Amino acid sequence: MPYAHITGWGMAVPESVLTNDDLSRIIDTNDAWIRDHTGIRERRIARESDFPSTLAVEASIKALKVANLKPTDIDLIICSTSSPEYIFPATACLIQDQLGASKAGAFDLLAACTGFIYATNMAAQSIRSGSIKNALVIGAETLSRFVDWQDRNTCILFGDGAGAFVLQASDEPGGVLSAVMHSDGSGGDSLSLPGGGSRIPATEATVHEGKHYIHMDGKAVFRFATRVMGHAAREALELAGLTTNDVQWIVPHQANFRIIETAAKYLKMPLERFVINVDRYGNTSTASIPIATVEAVEKGQIKSGDKIVLVGFGAGLTWGALVAHWTGPLSTERNVHPEIYPTWARVRSLLRRIIRFIEVLSGAETHSGLE
Repeated sequence: MPYAHITGWGMAVPESVLTNDDLSRIIDTNDAWIRDHTGIRERRIARESDFPSTLAVEASIKALKVANLKPTDIDLIICSTSSPEYIFPATACLIQDQLGASKAGAFDLLAACTGFIYATNMAAQSIRSGSIKNALVIGAETLSRFVDWQDRNTCILFGDGAGAFVLQASDEPGGVLSAVMHSDGSGGDSLSLPGGGSRIPATEATVHEGKHYIHMDGKAVFRFATRVMGHAAREALELAGLTTNDVQWIVPHQANFRIIETAAKYLKMPLERFVINVDRYGNTSTASIPIATVEAVEKGQIKSGDKIVLVGFGAGLTWGALVAHWTGPLSTERNVHPEIYPTWARVRSLLRRIIRFIEVLSGAETHSGLE
């Protein structure tokens, strides 16, 4: 049975920074209150030209470079997102097209902020089963577009960004060692986006009532998160036959500094062994764990040979954890430059649309030769 190694990683965040002082000019809040209650001091906000797919493509190109793979080497793309561009087509399919990953199956996964753990586990299982060799797992969000900027309980929390992992099959031991995934739908009302689905489709009335904004019972979510985070991490470690003493780093979902503190106390681990960047990005939902991991690798914190735990929670309610033996890129002599492929993919996609438009106008059956 092959092992599923994490061999590539990348992240992308919008350029625009929204600080707590900026928020204090919009709503009744202040920097000290936000920092004390959440640990957040700023977050990145998508520009009009930023979408989950564009941020995801940028992060994916970086991950492919690290793994030394071409987009056409990828067999499967899973995009975990709480803010998909459409109900359908899947954001993963938009990413697949923009990357030029012509051999990859692609789908979205919705498990809210726990989604990246779910998606990484599913990709690892696909590799271990022998059905695929190379997978691209992405967490990508533009949650700022679902925020009510007059609701100070939610607008202070969320930011935008994307992170990506490449997973590859290898006969060498290592990679993803274990994972646990949990849910409790009875708590679904604690954190939701009620409007926009088939139960509450968009109407003038639902928009006026704010049904298309994030709704959250902050106290309920806090109680839930502090209860499950540490337990999930310990459960995944037990499945891997490890203890906290074997682990170099915990990478938690970056929702709230106080929640991370509580998890550290439960696990009886010092905060110095937790990767924390919630102060600079806020809660980026599915993107928070990969973004934090990428930064930790780039800073030299996470190194080859380290054992790490990814742990998160989210709407649903969902929670889970994943243990990995971090090994880095597989040895290869190939020299690949993935950035040239998305450029051609975008040109090809545009040409296809032009040809289809001409076909509709002329009623003619033509073949582009671009398939």
